[in-house]
Amino acid sequence: MKWIVLSIVLFIAVYTFITLHFRKPGAAYQPYRDSKVRATVQRLEQAGYERIAATVSTPAEPQRSAAALGKNIAKTNATISGLYGELAQSFVEKPTLPDSIATVTAPSSANVLMAYSFQFTCTLPDKKYIVADTYVCLKEGEIAVVTNLEPNSGGLLSRSRESAVLLTLAPGTLKPGDYRVTLIGAQRSLQWTLQVH
Repeated sequence: MKWIVLSIVLFIAVYTFITLHFRKPGAAYQPYRDSKVRATVQRLEQAGYERIAATVSTPAEPQRSAAALGKNIAKTNATISGLYGELAQSFVEKPTLPDSIATVTAPSSANVLMAYSFQFTCTLPDKKYIVADTYVCLKEGEIAVVTNLEPNSGGLLSRSRESAVLLTLAPGTLKPGDYRVTLIGAQRSLQWTLQVH
C-alpha cells in the first residue's frame, strides 16, 4: 500500500515540475476564440483595413493618468453610433460595444517615435461586463477604435457602469499625417483629429 502512495506522490511531483518548467508563457491557447480573431483580421484586411496593435489597461487613478497625457488635448465631437459599412461586415462575431463613450482625453498631436496614448470612459451595458479587447483599425487616414466587452467571469460585478480605459499605440505604428479617430459606442461615439509628425 505504501508503494502505491509513494508512486502517486512521485508522479505528482514529476508531473508538476515538468508542467511548470516547460509551460509556454502567456495565455492558454483557445482555438475557437483565436480562429474567430484570425478570421476577423483577415476580413478587415480584405476590406482595406489594417489592424494596429494596441495595449489596453484600466488605470488605477483615472484623473492622474488623464492629466499625464499633456495639455494639448483634442476637441471631440459626437458622430454616427455603432458599427457601420465594411467595418460592421468584417467582424465574424459582432462585438458587444459599450453603450456610449462618455469622455475622451486624447492629445491632438503625436510624434512618430513616441507611443500615443489616450484615455476614455465608456458606459457598460450593465455591471456584469468588462472591457475584453480592442480593435484599432486604420484605413486611409481613418482610425476606428472598436471596444469589445465580455461578461465578467464567476458572476462578479463591476463597481460602476462607467469604466475608464487607457489605450496605447506603440511607437512607429502611425505614419506622419493627419488622422480622424473614431471611438465607437453603441449609442454614442466620439471623434477627434490627430496629427502625427
